[in-house]
Amino acid sequence: MAQEIERKFLVKADFKSAANKQTRITQGYLSSVPERTVRVRVKGDKGFITIKGIGNSSGASRYEWEKEIPTSEVIELLELCEKGIIDKTRFLVNAGNHTFEVDEFYGDNEGLIVAEVELASEDEVFEKPNWLGAEVTGDVKYFNSMLMKNPYKNW
Repeated sequence: MAQEIERKFLVKADFKSAANKQTRITQGYLSSVPERTVRVRVKGDKGFITIKGIGNSSGASRYEWEKEIPTSEVIELLELCEKGIIDKTRFLVNAGNHTFEVDEFYGDNEGLIVAEVELASEDEVFEKPNWLGAEVTGDVKYFNSMLMKNPYKNW
């Protein structure tokens, strides 16, 4: 099984000047139950289906399986998704030996910006850029599957 280990942070300052790539992402959830979320997404010009398991006690590690599928199939599947579509731009920002994925949200989640960094282990040391804010790893309200149910505008 593929294991995803990542930590998530709020963003408190400008990061865009350090970004080396950006991609628009639209995604929906066929299932958003914590034990198994099933997501479909269009990322740039590619389509994906992803299954994620429930996180461990720290929220930093969980099972993840992903497969590329035609974007036309993602568009069809979006019609079957639960209410609430996530729309965001993902920026890639290098910091030390790691690349942060910084998501700037739109629509009902406008104003929310979060950064994630994937790690080889939960205790791996990584450089924290000065634009990184409070850590929200494991805080379920920041999960994309929860942002579609309780968007940032409602907080």
